[in-house]
Amino acid sequence: MKREQLIQNIEKLKHIMPSYVLEYYQSKLTIPYSLNTLYEYLKEYERFFSWLVDSGVADVDKITDVSLSVLENLTKRDLESFILYLRERPRLNTRSTRYGVSQTTINRTLSALSSLYKYLTEEVENEEVENEDGEPYFYRNVMKKVQTKKKSETLASRAENIKGKLFLGDETQGFLDYIDNEYEKTLSNRARSSFFKNKERDLAIIALILASGIRLSEAVNVDLRDLNLITMVVEVTRKGGKRDAVPYAAFAKTYFERYLEVRSQRYKTTAKDTAFFVTLYRDVPSRIDPSSVEKLVAKYSQAFKVRVTPHKLRHTLATRLYAQTNSQVLVSNQLGHASTQVTDLYTHIINEEQKNALDNL
Repeated sequence: MKREQLIQNIEKLKHIMPSYVLEYYQSKLTIPYSLNTLYEYLKEYERFFSWLVDSGVADVDKITDVSLSVLENLTKRDLESFILYLRERPRLNTRSTRYGVSQTTINRTLSALSSLYKYLTEEVENEEVENEDGEPYFYRNVMKKVQTKKKSETLASRAENIKGKLFLGDETQGFLDYIDNEYEKTLSNRARSSFFKNKERDLAIIALILASGIRLSEAVNVDLRDLNLITMVVEVTRKGGKRDAVPYAAFAKTYFERYLEVRSQRYKTTAKDTAFFVTLYRDVPSRIDPSSVEKLVAKYSQAFKVRVTPHKLRHTLATRLYAQTNSQVLVSNQLGHASTQVTDLYTHIINEEQKNALDNL
């Protein structure tokens, strides 16, 4: 989704939200959360508040009028009814006869609600209360009583499912070489012209994620000043607003240099265009948006081997780094994770790679 369209959609949702949700939104802009994340959260709030109104839990006619007292007095049973509604409601805009949303979607909804409740019960300072300690709106957080059900899947099973979508070993460079030298042969003359216009930029984006393992949101928010070609470090804003200096593999440097050689002329940038990765929209340069990167990664990867997401490119780097270092701590630091628990997945992927190698002896 283009940034301009994303902002328009956010404004539409903000227009129907209660004032305290708008306060929450504003506070998260300062961290900063990405616009895409905030948009997804606002969509979850629209779903939840619509249910509050439609079910009669909130005795009002529209979302805007749902008061703080409704959230404060919401019971665990109310939340369980909402979850049941998500599980059993008919699916919209589909011919499927199945009902309900996925557990992953439910977990995402509950995560968004937990973030809102944490803000209302811990982070906000209620200006109507004359207290130098800054009292929150209320203290009762019903979300702490709600358990989320994790997807039933072992790490070994998950590793088995994703390893075919990773470009390990020589395939990392092979993927980049394919885009650089072979992809154009699959295109019509018209499509080839569009490809050449963005080729260096697209290669630089993919190389950055494959070489550093940073998240898609972190990659699109990189500014010119953030990427150092001498020290081979890129500075990013991690989840929670923390700045981090992330080293990247040397193979990416040449792709950055090639892109920078054509960036200003091809995308008509000036000194005020600080975004590293840009696109032209109505002949005006702007920061490339996450959905555009998802689309370009999908089209190149599908032509090369298998359709993947930018997150799989992140998995690729993590798996390759673990294979080289055998250190979960190092991989966790590279990915910006607070603990090594998440990196357990990569040990299972490598174990499978070792097993396959043994089978071929």
